[in-house]
Amino acid sequence: MQRRLSDYLFISLKGIAMGAADAVPGVSGGTIAFISGIYEELITTISGVNLDLLKTLRKSGFSAFWKQLNGNFLLALLTGIVISFVSFMRLAKYLIEHHPVLIWSFFFGLIVASIFFVGKQIKTWNLGTIVALILGTLAAFYITTLPSMANNDSSLFLFFAGALAICAMILPGISGSFILVILGAYKTLSDALHDFDFKKIAIFAIGAVIGLLSFSRILKWLFNNYKNTTLAVLTGFIFGSLNKIWPWKETLTVLDKATGTTVPIDTITDFGTIEVYQSQINDFETFKMISEKSISPFRYSEINNAIDPQITMAIGLMIVGFLTIFILEKVGSKTP
Repeated sequence: MQRRLSDYLFISLKGIAMGAADAVPGVSGGTIAFISGIYEELITTISGVNLDLLKTLRKSGFSAFWKQLNGNFLLALLTGIVISFVSFMRLAKYLIEHHPVLIWSFFFGLIVASIFFVGKQIKTWNLGTIVALILGTLAAFYITTLPSMANNDSSLFLFFAGALAICAMILPGISGSFILVILGAYKTLSDALHDFDFKKIAIFAIGAVIGLLSFSRILKWLFNNYKNTTLAVLTGFIFGSLNKIWPWKETLTVLDKATGTTVPIDTITDFGTIEVYQSQINDFETFKMISEKSISPFRYSEINNAIDPQITMAIGLMIVGFLTIFILEKVGSKTP
């Protein structure tokens, strides 16, 4: 079907949603792409970027090259992703620092709904798909428990961080931003974007492009040959990622940037959650969360000097996040 301008505007809006999701550590833009109905086209388009495109450009001209590239689709989607990612990363940083329970509640509802919509794409359930679902869940859950590394801004490190993070970004359920947090590259990249450090941004981007072109071919092959099993693994990834997105956390250890040492949180404050302590002293730079665990909202209040766990607003935002996926799915099913 021939796409109209309005269709490409919808694709850009989906790109904006993907970029916003990828800016938040714990949320995957790949999940948004899947729910909005563009995931397989995205993977197929990216995997089609090869030397044959250059031959087409040389022999048949730019128009044939652009059509073979699916250029209009890519341009519309990437425009939305880049604009959203660069702008929302700053907003996400502020919300995570000052309103962590509320932003995580919204995304928790969003991811819960995503499990249903991705899971329903599995046409046949058997022992193989069940095992794949369980393995995907365990793998994603394990990733969410990994402690963060110290910041690193070397060029080689940024290159490989870009390659690894972009692979995660296009996998539903695995957050590219969270991989950056684990690697210790999230703050380095966010600072580079904030300070317009084009050298660091370019090194990261080159790694991302190489990683994306390589990994998309693997995904395309898996969808063509083992679609049901692949969908089961991806559903497991999304389910396992819920541990990271659970709104109420207890911090276990933090990095003291002044000394470069990792210490238990109870050695620096009576608060049990580092974000609460940082908000109280209005200092989000001195300490960095290294490890944490999910707890109940009542326990969250107890370890943070009877702070309001914001249960009512959290549940409301979970519902909003859940309904957001319904809207994305409806839009995805109606637009070409």
